[in-house]
Amino acid sequence: MRFNTISFLSDYGLDDEFVGVVHSVVRSLAPEVRVIDISHAVAPHDVRAGGLALARSVPYLAPGVVLGVVDPGVGTNRRGVAIEVAHGEAFLVGPDNGLLAPAVAMVGGATAAVVLDNPEFHLDDVAATFDGRDIFAPAAAHLCLGVELNRLGTAIDPALLTPGLLPVSQPTDDGGIEAEVLWIDRFGNAQLNVDPEDIAEWPEAVTVEGGRLPRTAMRVGTFGDIPTGGVGLVVDSYGLLALAVDRSSAAIELQLGEGSRLMLRPADGDRPTASSPVNLSPTRRRPDEVP
Repeated sequence: MRFNTISFLSDYGLDDEFVGVVHSVVRSLAPEVRVIDISHAVAPHDVRAGGLALARSVPYLAPGVVLGVVDPGVGTNRRGVAIEVAHGEAFLVGPDNGLLAPAVAMVGGATAAVVLDNPEFHLDDVAATFDGRDIFAPAAAHLCLGVELNRLGTAIDPALLTPGLLPVSQPTDDGGIEAEVLWIDRFGNAQLNVDPEDIAEWPEAVTVEGGRLPRTAMRVGTFGDIPTGGVGLVVDSYGLLALAVDRSSAAIELQLGEGSRLMLRPADGDRPTASSPVNLSPTRRRPDEVP
């Protein structure tokens, strides 16, 4: 056995049997392999959100295989792939639709890749609509068992893998930053695609613009430092700036969604004592140690 862990992310949810079936397929092929569930609450078909979740997670995952399935193109001519990173220290398995690309980039890029087109390593009677069960789970299990990557299918140039489509913040001519909300977590904190270093020289107060009204956010170290009734800009656990409200939801208060576009600017004047909520319209846009 090469690995004993598969880290599994999908948009399957937990209402249906899909996640349990994938677990059972892995166990039937590789009984000693443990499947760790990263999340199955990715919004249906949201490849971008799934890719971001994998990128956030991958530096912390146990050594092994990453199995990612957010696959709106299942059954079409989109490719199923297995990707080697760090010259065989880990693998990622899933659809070649950009889902795996951010995580691959986070760990230094792909060193080899194959299309999963060898039926010897699929389940019998592959369905057109459940590659997670029929192709990806068996591939992940066989990689854990020590099957060589090139036995799973046809080798391809890793440079030809579908890239992930992730937004990059942009400075403006007047000293601001055009930003985007990458992720809304369970607590309503809104992660931005902005590095704290980008505003290191700014004052404590930052104006957040979007929609009709601005809102002033204060740069703080912890959630508890956010003033009552105010909005904070904190450095989150992944090292990016996030808009937050203490013990409440910034996403609700600021009417933010994943993909909302914002403008950040240094605020003028003194620290505000009160502020008005901004009306923003969300805009959706369609693994040193590795896992």
